[in-house]
Amino acid sequence: MSALPNTVDIFVPGRLCLFGEHSDWAGGYRRIDSTIAKGYCLLVGTNQGIYARASRHPSKLIITTTLPDGTNLGPHEIEMAPEPLLEVAEEGGFYSYSAGVAYHVLSHYNVKGLEINSYKMDLPIRKGLSSSAANNVMVARAFNQLYDLKLTKRGEMEIAYQGEILTPSRCGRMDQACAYGNTPVFLTFDGERLDVEELPVREDIYLVVADLNAGKNTQKILADLNACYPKSGGKIGEDVRYYLGPVNKDILSRAKIALQESNHKKLGALMIEAQRFFDHFMAPACPTELLSPTLHFVLSNPELEDLIYGGKGVGSQGDGCVQLVARGVKEQKRLIAKLKEMDTDPYPLTIKAQNKTNSAASGNKNETEE
Repeated sequence: MSALPNTVDIFVPGRLCLFGEHSDWAGGYRRIDSTIAKGYCLLVGTNQGIYARASRHPSKLIITTTLPDGTNLGPHEIEMAPEPLLEVAEEGGFYSYSAGVAYHVLSHYNVKGLEINSYKMDLPIRKGLSSSAANNVMVARAFNQLYDLKLTKRGEMEIAYQGEILTPSRCGRMDQACAYGNTPVFLTFDGERLDVEELPVREDIYLVVADLNAGKNTQKILADLNACYPKSGGKIGEDVRYYLGPVNKDILSRAKIALQESNHKKLGALMIEAQRFFDHFMAPACPTELLSPTLHFVLSNPELEDLIYGGKGVGSQGDGCVQLVARGVKEQKRLIAKLKEMDTDPYPLTIKAQNKTNSAASGNKNETEE
């Protein structure tokens, strides 16, 4: 038996929800009402993320972080014991996510502490790219590798989710799919059951994600939309459930095929369609956040027409980030330049094609959790 590593270097990307935002928690309501539709979404890891170096510690969880703007936080120390970890997790705040994951791992595995230095983060925070989920997967992966927990990616994803729901955050299960890296994944949500299918692509797909530098209140969006479930909210509630049910299923079935075929034009057209339906059926449930004037200004800007096939909002939607399907690699670069002129912070996202050997292997990977 080989010795455990003393130190591990970890990179975990953010996650971009290409299609199917909000369907994770909506599909979760099937555990109390089977007439509610299943949830479906398509995700991929971003090219940006969290870079960390971790080592074992005999008695504490020690966290040092460098934020995207260069601000250094910590080292922050928490005793590696159930009570202090749970206290930090439940009170919320920056360290609550790491504490939640550590609490869950400590409750289920024979581990001691960790010392983690997240020395680089080029992922925007609170912009719909799941920076908190990336952090949670990073902590779960550090425990997994340093203590040889033998977790699959799906196992790391589950621990990250269980850690997050110990905090005041009430995210759905999709966020932690960043554990799969740059491989797109198709997720199905059926109550507590989650199916994960990896989807290798035939050719590179060029996107741009841009921080709109505006702002949104994700907790309000989630609260207002959840108020429409399981069978409440009147006509507005019916519209929300219709969009997250039949409409989402239809769009996702077509988007899955378009992604596997690397059909840029079809993906862009489907994003335009998805955004139009979202604005019609979903925005009235939370108009103060989902009218999204900055998002729609970018999406409708005529200067971008020759560079993109389409685009839509990101994450919970609102004025956090926008995603756009570029017409090619040259257009991706020009699009980034144009978006900078519009006072946004753009990031390239290229979904890389896999070779035939890897595609054949990855195409058969399906994981299910109940």
